[in-house]
Amino acid sequence: MADPSITARSPRDGLAHHASRAVGALIITVLLLGACWAVEVANYGGDLTREYGIQPHNVHSLWHIFTAPFLHANLDHIMANSVPLAIFGFLTALRGLGRFIAVSVIVMVVSGLGVWFLAASNVVTVGASGLIFGYFGYLLARGFFERRVLDILLGVVIALVYGTMIFGVLPGQPGISWQAHLFGLIGGILAARLTRRRTAPPALPSA
Repeated sequence: MADPSITARSPRDGLAHHASRAVGALIITVLLLGACWAVEVANYGGDLTREYGIQPHNVHSLWHIFTAPFLHANLDHIMANSVPLAIFGFLTALRGLGRFIAVSVIVMVVSGLGVWFLAASNVVTVGASGLIFGYFGYLLARGFFERRVLDILLGVVIALVYGTMIFGVLPGQPGISWQAHLFGLIGGILAARLTRRRTAPPALPSA
């Protein structure tokens, strides 16, 4: 006997649900970009970059792994990061605020620690590129861990369109933190594993 409390969702309900998710993701993306640009305006002159960027091997700077992604070296830097941050941030945020925050924190920790341990001591690292590579890795790996066709297709499309980003994890590019990129990518893959949807146990037949 069917449970009377369970009702089928109409196509209109499903469309409204997806529209609500899209609007929520758009708001999250605007707030994220807005925070980066607000900090850029407040950082006119560069004092915040030196104070709150990641200073490798400095224990007092360790917590800056949470502030450095919102800081940028100059206007060109933040402009270069804004478009990919908006695209990947929006696609990641489609799964809701809770998961977006979880993915972002995991990426910031893994990327930031990679920079803190491996970058040169005399270099201060700032920028959202670690987050960008983290969201990129998360979107690529999510379908693999969740076995959802749409997520797999999205990962394939992203790999085809933005696959050349992977070269950003290689050392040797002046002025670019390959550590932030590489460990951001690793953090995104790890976040896809840790935040994946658990398969629900099969329902018991009802009398």
